[in-house]
Amino acid sequence: MKGKVKKWLEFKGYGFIDAADKDEDIFVHHTSLTNTSYLKKGQDVEFEIESSHKGPQAVDVKIVY
Repeated sequence: MKGKVKKWLEFKGYGFIDAADKDEDIFVHHTSLTNTSYLKKGQDVEFEIESSHKGPQAVDVKIVY
């Protein structure tokens, strides 16, 4: 999937992605990033979605340059 980083909390190591095909924001944790160690608001990303006990979570997140 593709989306944009909506919010990134560097000091906590997580944020949210505004996914192009979803109505809700997708949670992303820093351990799910593959080509970086942090994100910035507004960056374009590609990712997969996995179900977690708290809802959908982005995994295999890559920044699109």
